Amino acid sequence: QLQASGGGLVQAGGSLRLSCAASGFTFDEYAIGWFRQAPGKEREGVSCISRSDGSTYYADSVKGRFTISRDNAKKTMYLQMNRLKPEDTAVYYCAATSKGWGPLISAPDGYDIWGQGTQVTVSS
Repeated sequence: QLQASGGGLVQAGGSLRLSCAASGFTFDEYAIGWFRQAPGKEREGVSCISRSDGSTYYADSVKGRFTISRDNAKKTMYLQMNRLKPEDTAVYYCAATSKGWGPLISAPDGYDIWGQGTQVTVSS
C-alpha cells in the first residue's frame, strides 16, 4: 500500500513537499508517479520517476516548479512543489506501476497501487 502525506493550505508562490511511504510490495521494482484531481476534472499525471535509472516525466504545467524523487532504501517517494499556483489546487495521489517505463507512463490506468490522496489548496 501507499500512504501519502504533506498536503495543506499554502499561499500562491509558496512551497509544499508531499511524501508517500510504501509497504507490502517491492518498492524498487515499481515506477512511481504523482497524480492530481481537481473538482470536476479528470485525474491527471503530474510527475513520474522510473525504478532506478532516474528517468522522469513532468506535465508541462509543472515543469520547472515541481521535482519528483524517490528513496528506495526508505521506500518513500517525494514531490517537492515550488512556486505553487491556485490552479495546482487538487487532491494529490501517489501511485506505483509494475509495467515499466514507457510513453504512457503518465496515464493513470497503468498504475497498480494507489495511495489515499492528500489535499493541496493554493490560495491566491
